Amino acid sequence: MSFTTICFYLFSAILVFAGLRVITARNPVHAVLYLVLAFFTSGMIWMLMQAEFLAIAIILIYVGAVMVLFLFVVMMLDINVEKMREGFWRYLPVGLVVATIMVAEMAMVLNGRYFRLESLPAPQAVDVAYSNAQNLARVIFTDYAYPFELASLILLVAMIAAVALTYRRREGIRRIDPSAQIAVKAKDRLVIHSIPAEKEEIVAESTGDVAK
Repeated sequence: MSFTTICFYLFSAILVFAGLRVITARNPVHAVLYLVLAFFTSGMIWMLMQAEFLAIAIILIYVGAVMVLFLFVVMMLDINVEKMREGFWRYLPVGLVVATIMVAEMAMVLNGRYFRLESLPAPQAVDVAYSNAQNLARVIFTDYAYPFELASLILLVAMIAAVALTYRRREGIRRIDPSAQIAVKAKDRLVIHSIPAEKEEIVAESTGDVAK
């Protein structure tokens, strides 16, 4: 058994363990941290497969940006864990049925002729000047240009829909009108009131005199 094979099985075991802990951890913060570990370990597996661009992308984008944002959101929200777990046992049979179907589908795919070890040989050694990112970009923008543009359009529509749902008008929520702010004149922003000065009478407790 080579060193690469040992690293693959080690990273795979860590990835499976981290994935299980994501769905079994009681603390949401711990679940997010285990998800970070899962993404980082999957990046190491991509590195073993000589897919350097995908490995760096999953670490920088998902671990460095997306998961850090998720961690901040989870830490700032006041999540009631006990309330979230009230209906756990009620939905457990449905979850077991879905999990069984998913495991059966994965077993059927992995036992097929297209995903066996003889069908997936080890990657060949490449030259030092080989650029994985350049070849990936060439394939994306030539053979898969239209699917890539379609995926970009779908992401754009999803982003616009998220913004529209967030900023839709709802009753009971105070909202700032930017046009009304811009229309305000300078003289209306500051109002000066003239208040006459008053002197308060101070009574001395010791002598009983009144000072003004």
